[in-house]
Amino acid sequence: MDVPAAAGGGFDFMSWYMEIPVVSRLYFTGAFLTTAGCALDIISPFSLYYNFDLIFSHGQIWRLFTTYLFFGMFSIDFLFHMYFLVRYCRLLEEGDFRGRTANFVLMLLFGIAMMTLVAPFCSVHFLGSALTFMMTYVWGRRNEHARMSFLGVFSFRAPYLPWVMLAFSVLLGNPVTIDAIGILVGHTYYFLEYVYPVVADIRGWRLKRIMEPPRLLHLLCGTYQEPVHLHQD
Repeated sequence: MDVPAAAGGGFDFMSWYMEIPVVSRLYFTGAFLTTAGCALDIISPFSLYYNFDLIFSHGQIWRLFTTYLFFGMFSIDFLFHMYFLVRYCRLLEEGDFRGRTANFVLMLLFGIAMMTLVAPFCSVHFLGSALTFMMTYVWGRRNEHARMSFLGVFSFRAPYLPWVMLAFSVLLGNPVTIDAIGILVGHTYYFLEYVYPVVADIRGWRLKRIMEPPRLLHLLCGTYQEPVHLHQD
């Protein structure tokens, strides 16, 4: 991935920012602005975290989404999360999901829905890291021959990336729950999107695809195409 250079030879942030695909750019912008709002005391993190009772008993529906936008205050840990969010969200959108924006949005919505269902049983409050792990897992499984390097110490293949990240997180003293949720949901999505259709086709099942975006989502994402009907004379 080339780094855009400004006219004076420096880093051109706006060029880099505008080169990010639209969905990845929106997610990155939302996460950055949310963190900036908390740093400036415009927003309180206590109004962002996931809480089942506050959402479904007090109508604070926004928490279903803000829990995926807050990655902590500005810090090295925040930059670490932003790097992985932008990198693997972008690689998926430009790779497997190029020209399939509705499918990419469906993947994110699936991840959000699954993690939201699991969260009350795991006592987690911020799920952005889990969503990042999900995208990293899916990218790794779809690029299983890509070689990765961890801090220049040892190399491994892409499917092991989320597990290496998980181990590193444990070494830093972080709980494994959130990251493990991301890996589990990522594996579920990978099976439904890439494994199930192959099995269904081989066995002749009537339902060939489960993760198929509805027409409305295609229309919203600008990817809807009228079905082609072939008429025989």
